[in-house]
Amino acid sequence: NLQLFLSQILLSSILAREEIRLLISFAMKFAFKFSNLIGTVYRKGNLLFTPDGNTVVAPVGNRLSLFDLRNNKSETLPIESRYNFTAVDIAPSGFLFIAVNETGEALLCSLVSRTVIHRHHFRKPVSTVKFSPNGRYFAVAKDNSVFVYRTPGHARRDFTPFALERVLNTAYDAITCVEWSSDSRLLAIGSKDMSVRVTSLHKMKNFGIITLSSHSDAIVNCFFDKDSADVFTLSRNGQLCVWDASCDLSGFVLLDDGSASSKRRQRRAETSEEETDDVDGKDNDVENRIGDVIPDDDGEVGPAEEKVRYRRVGKHFLKDALKVEGGQHVNLLAACYHGGNHMLVTAFSNGSFLLHEMPDYNLIQSLNVSNHEVTAACFNPTGDWIALGSGRRGQLVVWEWQSESFVLKQQGHVNNMACLAYSPDGASLVTGGDDGKVKLWNTCNGFCFVTFTEHAAGVTAVTFTQSGKAILSASLDGTVRAHDLKRYRNFKTLTAPRAVQFASLAVDASGEVVCAGSQDTFEVFVWSLQTGRLLDVLAGHESCVSGLSFGPGMESVLVSSSWDKTCRVWNLFAEKGGGREAIPLTADALTVEFRPDGCEFAVATLDGAIVFFEPHGSSQVGCIEGKHDLASGRRDTDIVTAKRLTQAQAFTTLCYSADGACILAAGRSKFICIYHVREQLLLKKFEVTCNHSLDAVDDFISRRKITEFGNMALVEERAASEETSLSLPGVKKGDLSSRSFKPEVRVSAVSFSPTGRAWAAATTEGVLVYSLDHTLVFDPFELEQGVTPSTIRAAAREKDYVRAVVAAFRLNEDELTTEVVEGVPVGEIELVCRSLPQVYVEKLLNFVGAKLETTTHVQFYVTWIVTLLKGHGEALKERSQNIMATLRTVMKNVGLRHAELSKVCDHNKYLLMYIETLRKFKEKEMQAERMSEGDEDSDLDTDVESGEELMVL
Repeated sequence: NLQLFLSQILLSSILAREEIRLLISFAMKFAFKFSNLIGTVYRKGNLLFTPDGNTVVAPVGNRLSLFDLRNNKSETLPIESRYNFTAVDIAPSGFLFIAVNETGEALLCSLVSRTVIHRHHFRKPVSTVKFSPNGRYFAVAKDNSVFVYRTPGHARRDFTPFALERVLNTAYDAITCVEWSSDSRLLAIGSKDMSVRVTSLHKMKNFGIITLSSHSDAIVNCFFDKDSADVFTLSRNGQLCVWDASCDLSGFVLLDDGSASSKRRQRRAETSEEETDDVDGKDNDVENRIGDVIPDDDGEVGPAEEKVRYRRVGKHFLKDALKVEGGQHVNLLAACYHGGNHMLVTAFSNGSFLLHEMPDYNLIQSLNVSNHEVTAACFNPTGDWIALGSGRRGQLVVWEWQSESFVLKQQGHVNNMACLAYSPDGASLVTGGDDGKVKLWNTCNGFCFVTFTEHAAGVTAVTFTQSGKAILSASLDGTVRAHDLKRYRNFKTLTAPRAVQFASLAVDASGEVVCAGSQDTFEVFVWSLQTGRLLDVLAGHESCVSGLSFGPGMESVLVSSSWDKTCRVWNLFAEKGGGREAIPLTADALTVEFRPDGCEFAVATLDGAIVFFEPHGSSQVGCIEGKHDLASGRRDTDIVTAKRLTQAQAFTTLCYSADGACILAAGRSKFICIYHVREQLLLKKFEVTCNHSLDAVDDFISRRKITEFGNMALVEERAASEETSLSLPGVKKGDLSSRSFKPEVRVSAVSFSPTGRAWAAATTEGVLVYSLDHTLVFDPFELEQGVTPSTIRAAAREKDYVRAVVAAFRLNEDELTTEVVEGVPVGEIELVCRSLPQVYVEKLLNFVGAKLETTTHVQFYVTWIVTLLKGHGEALKERSQNIMATLRTVMKNVGLRHAELSKVCDHNKYLLMYIETLRKFKEKEMQAERMSEGDEDSDLDTDVESGEELMVL
């Protein structure tokens, strides 16, 4: 009995260790990391170009996105703030940038390492931040003061990253803009008090503080001309003033700190602030004249040095160039000036922008790029491109004004995203939003390449056909539309016999049968996609049909979930009466999802559970209680705590992994959970955002914000003169760019990539894409004591390539595996592939398929893929269901590289044809010239002969 007892303990410990090892392996394989943000291109704040002029930096909520215009690719930095960014600027070197959020917290970041170097809190909102042209300083505007700091790491070693250089208290109201002169010695500061102050960073002998006040509204921006002290000022009502300085930048003389008389002169110049104003309401120039007598350095009295003066040489009204209808209020919102080309771009609240040549005020272009206000404008360093952003529409445009063409034109969904789906090859992503638009995004570069706008109401569900050649979308307008991905058109519209609102959508494996569930008639409608005819109406549910899912096989087994606490299994091609089975649930069903192999489906219920069923017997095989994993934050309008709200949490979207071993679940929360299906355990929980500008992010509300009348966060502060429309009771959707509106954080849909290497989530901030980070994963396979990097490299040097490749996959380090695989000669690839054991063939195919996406050795890796498929094609076909993710990865990357190389080859082919055609034309021209020269020579010979005959005569 003792031996039996000990053996049972030993066996249980072995099994426990095996289960722990398995769970650790799964957890390491799911080391997903944020990689990109798709679907949101611009929210609010300023736009700017990198110093090389090829990349646009745009704030998207509490993140920053980089749009590479040369390589046609977008990237979101792995930097996240606690609030939305409002002001960003890049140092002239291009290595550092500063981003400031709504609360005044500044992040000093590196563009090289993509990390945060330092955080500094200014305690109050910051309106603008600006680096000096020489990169030594940067200015931060807060309230009515400007703080000038020394740039960290610029030719000095400081313990304090933000070393204060000087504080400029010049304005009487909030500062709106700050601009440096080209020599980094002068600053122009504009504020809401309708004036611009020109001051110097260091004390000057002949210059103090000059006030330029000729505007009748708040200052929007001000600019120095290049290599000049001349200033351009612009106000919100569209007034443009041109100010001419009495001397150039070389005429500004620094004050010698050792001279007492110079100090007295500087104090007198600073205390007597000069003001240049159009006091008489006339257009004549006003100059300040100074005739003081000040002692010189040697003690003698002499005339004062000539002080720098400003005079207004022009005043223009930008609204005169706009076509304003019905006297509507149009305000100037953004402006940018390029000193090299002397070009000024101004953007207005009606979506128009103007391009002028300064200082002559010649109108170059007047265009309208949006139906809503343009809130940001910026020139690239060469002045050829103009970046324009519309926060309300979420639109970003890069316009080349010389050729009058768009370099970039991207726009996200106006309202929240409601659904998303991956294409079968994982190369594309489709999203549907509450604005009724269906957008297709490229997962590699993050750009939207087509938008369908046929729906008249919000889109509730989208899906791809199995072939990937068409997408289907269901909407609240009562239609299901099929879109062709070859011609990008709506080729089929499926409707019901009566007006309904569709809430769910599914298509079978053949792509011929389409089903949609309604939320008001509680029926499931079945159509034929080929003919567009309604085949059947499935009745039986007593509430909204919340989810539909087809099995992956050709049996056409359909599962529907409903709010009537039932889940029904339908066999569409079975005889009447034998193809329907109802499964009772403990709560309302919110969504349903089939496993990729079709042997199981999962249902999310309102009580926070995920229930697993076997489709043929309709028997329950598992259950996950995830109510407490999906923690809820407390909204500003909630009167109960977040702990109490967690009791009502539930998953609203589900998605299986590519191998079906895990399931992804999310809902009305900021968390996304990954569960192991068989063990029914939580593997990892992802927090999609820490943006406190959104609602329901905090678990607790500070007691300092709670009063006897409620939460102080619900009180909207507004200036007395601000023109805003009051929100109606019960209206939740509004202007997402308004700071008073706080959208609630939630996850509308999740989807795994068919390749299994990434997954996406449609959230309030956009589509968040998470991918595997191989640098964080160390997952050895059959590791032994003798498998080390040194032994692997030694085997490769000895030309024992099979042993080196096998050992590299056992150690499973990405860099070492790449070194070994790329070290195999091309002539030895076939021998290595034939000698590999079957267990390593799949690993090698997965490795070379993933590397093909980024490598420059395209032919080398394609040779590996072709040789593996030729030598082990039959064996791989037998277990194709298990390696479907690997095969999809290979297909996706081969297709991408083929498309890239096809463009290059087509360009070269047509260029050679063009050169060949030019050569033929040149030959014909040369032949014609030779023939004409021959005719002239023959005519000349004839003339000579006739002349000789005349002489003889």
